[in-house]
Amino acid sequence: MNKIKHCFLNLICPAFTFGAITGIITACVVMLFKFVAKYVISFSQNAYVFLRANLYFVPLILLAFWGIAKLFAYIYKRQPRVRGGGIPSSIALLRNIVTFKWLRTLIGVFFMSLTSFLIGVPLGPEGPSVLMGTAVGKGSVSFAPKKHSAWSGYSMTGGACAGFAVATGASVSGVLFAVEEAHQKISPMILIVATISVLFAQIISHIFSPMLGLSISLFPGMSVATLSVKDAWIPLVIGVIIGLFAVVFLKYYHLISKFIMVKLKKVPHCVRIFIVFSLTLALGLLSYSFVSTGHELFHSLTQESIAIYGLVILLLVRMTLTLFANTNKLTGGVFVPFIVLGAIVAAIVGRGLESLFNINGYYTVILALGMAGCIASMMKMPLTAIVFSLEALGCVNNILYVIIVVAVSYIITEIFGIKGINDSIINNLIKAQEETHERKTIDARITIKEGSFAEYKHARDILWPANFLLLSIIPSKTRKPQTDQQTAKTLHAGDVLHIRYSTFSEIQTRAELIAIVGEQDFTETITEKE
Repeated sequence: MNKIKHCFLNLICPAFTFGAITGIITACVVMLFKFVAKYVISFSQNAYVFLRANLYFVPLILLAFWGIAKLFAYIYKRQPRVRGGGIPSSIALLRNIVTFKWLRTLIGVFFMSLTSFLIGVPLGPEGPSVLMGTAVGKGSVSFAPKKHSAWSGYSMTGGACAGFAVATGASVSGVLFAVEEAHQKISPMILIVATISVLFAQIISHIFSPMLGLSISLFPGMSVATLSVKDAWIPLVIGVIIGLFAVVFLKYYHLISKFIMVKLKKVPHCVRIFIVFSLTLALGLLSYSFVSTGHELFHSLTQESIAIYGLVILLLVRMTLTLFANTNKLTGGVFVPFIVLGAIVAAIVGRGLESLFNINGYYTVILALGMAGCIASMMKMPLTAIVFSLEALGCVNNILYVIIVVAVSYIITEIFGIKGINDSIINNLIKAQEETHERKTIDARITIKEGSFAEYKHARDILWPANFLLLSIIPSKTRKPQTDQQTAKTLHAGDVLHIRYSTFSEIQTRAELIAIVGEQDFTETITEKE
């Protein structure tokens, strides 16, 4: 009976409460963000039209950009979590690799992303929506009693999933984000909180988005034809080309990242930001298709109104500028800008197939397949790519061909040993930490206290601190160590855990562990400095 009561009060109720609160607030924040971003992007587009006709205003705009660059650099120095792509930052936070101030991050990401959109930097709103959802999840638990602090990671995960779902209109993809990318493991507790958050977020989104004139879908009105069996070779070709493009693209990213981190390391951050702003202005004056989030460009791609040589130029320019903006840590997402790159590659392939084999009627489905392959190969999220293509790209009748593209493109990147863009960015975050902080490796024994968060839960379901290893469990009843980790076993009060963890902040990691297992003194046996 105690176990049932404990599970109800310490599992079901908190999961539902934090999941629902996080989902509702995240939906409100993201919808407001989308509403304002819609008008900011429209204003930016009109401003570039005005500047083309009145070039004498350009020096004044550059002066304003310099001031904004100085402000950005100052904020980035004080609040490092507001910089860069939202999805990699969220993943790093969810894995406990980095920490943040949730309210400052929420406000900073909201306004700095809008500023990037106003300037026309080719970064999207989906990443910031995920990061703002993560911040909301943290805030939802911060107001609860201290005994619930261990729910922070789950609530943050729910917020990230809700932010993705509301931004893209893809609910199941949002939940999959938690298990495939954020934590890279399947856990019932993660799935429960993520599902509840996404459910409430989507309910709020479906109610209020029409009132605000917002589209629930990422690409509204997209309609794709159904490929016939005799044309099954087409997705195979697309998969190969997208996979090879992903290899080139990710190698190009590493070159640009290395150039900025090594060659431009001594250049002040504000100067590098100003260079990105200036390049954006120059390219935006040539064509707005070179800049901005990529949503409008995608609609142009579906109309087949751009010549092949124009598509090649668009691909090279947007690829370079987006990577340059991202590696200089400007606030904004890369999800849509990157999948639009996949759509451009697919558009080139589609035009080529139409010319060579007289294939007609398959252009839009080729675009959709290219975008799905991009998610699988460049971001290394194959399951999300498949589900996202069904939810957001209208590929329900082409599921077999989506799987072909996703499998082929993903396998090609695996053959070349290429890491996804998110993992690459997170590795850079870890390297930056190692340059400025000393890492300690600690071996300790901790006891599961009665009434603690960990009691009656499986070890595999708990979101332990980063770089945590459970070496053995000594059950309170048998007192015989189980050295195979027994992560599927239920933890009970009195169980002793032999653990080893590596940390940059021993105080913070201890606080995280105490929130999970209960207040106690650690029995440490080894402490090493790396």
